[in-house]
Amino acid sequence: MARVVVMGVSGCGKSTLAQALAQALNWRYIEGDQHHSAANIEKMSAGTLLNDDDRADWLHTLSGLIGQATQAQEGLVLTCSALKRKYRDVLRQGDAALLFLHLQGSKAVIAPRMNVRTGHYMPHSLLDSQLRDLEMPQADERILALDVAQAPEQLLQQALQQLSLLSEPASSP
Repeated sequence: MARVVVMGVSGCGKSTLAQALAQALNWRYIEGDQHHSAANIEKMSAGTLLNDDDRADWLHTLSGLIGQATQAQEGLVLTCSALKRKYRDVLRQGDAALLFLHLQGSKAVIAPRMNVRTGHYMPHSLLDSQLRDLEMPQADERILALDVAQAPEQLLQQALQQLSLLSEPASSP
């Protein structure tokens, strides 16, 4: 079983894909945003950017949850923006084979989604900073990039296909 982080900027559809993926695989689902401290939520709700220090404990908490699933050999789907390489490195401390599903999209696609969603503390005003802070994953990271302009059902099928390919045994020569 694998551990998967669905990553990307706010409003890209992380929760939608992660919930569908966890349900399809019958794996545990964790909404990473629910593990932010009250102080972090207050800052973001007020439109204040979080800095690396603000995120440190949150990332270590998420890495610990990934590590617990790894030790128990449980499948896990977790959401986390994971915008910077060093954030992804912290998450990988819980599972060196962690797979990231990177939901990519332009501001023109994502911003309208943020305008219509309800019940989330992340204001639309922070999207620009997230797009600016995003460090695109590198070739040495286990990443599957998905285009958020596609329908959620298509994204789910691509993710399921990739996971099935990863779980297939390597063919012998």
